[in-house]
Amino acid sequence: MDFHNFFLFVLTEFALSASPGPAVMLVVAYGITVGWKRAIFAILGILTANAIYFTISATGLGALIVASHTLFSVVKWLGVAYLAYLGLSAIFGRPSPITASKLDSRNASGWKIWFGGMTLQLANPKALIFFIAILPQFLNPAANVPLQMIWLAAGSIIPEFFILVGYAALAGKMQTVATRPGFVRITDRVAGSLMLAVAMIVAAIQQ
Repeated sequence: MDFHNFFLFVLTEFALSASPGPAVMLVVAYGITVGWKRAIFAILGILTANAIYFTISATGLGALIVASHTLFSVVKWLGVAYLAYLGLSAIFGRPSPITASKLDSRNASGWKIWFGGMTLQLANPKALIFFIAILPQFLNPAANVPLQMIWLAAGSIIPEFFILVGYAALAGKMQTVATRPGFVRITDRVAGSLMLAVAMIVAAIQQ
């Protein structure tokens, strides 16, 4: 694995992981409602989905999606619709994975929280486009691709884990204030607005 490519990949992954998206909003919602320790179950679910994405990329299915204009467009616009659904649901206080005021998670098992994190990330177009369009640019086809994928997976999953734990911890510190109905509704509206902004960014992506 070329060190320069690996370093650039880690920087890119760090920036993308830290930027607002469905995964960050889900972790913040759990951090506010159940505390950062239980939010780790959601983080592990998100990273499980990322591991699945790495597997898809390694098998070449990601390249197939990029090569097909129709398939790429279907994936992109389904993702835009999903982000818009999350955004509007949060803004109007409707139940959704990122609507903190409607998140029924206090009695949820760790397994259920993990599964929720995984399914949200698997439906996250921001993550999918990263894995099918950006990740291949850091691979050297002439070198050992499986070994490179292992290195890139480590360079992606480890930093993202700590970034998401940081978000969960910050949200957890606001629990006392954040549980007030007015504050939670503001949080929902901010999260919803960010999701709509991400939806517009994804909609502008060209193949």
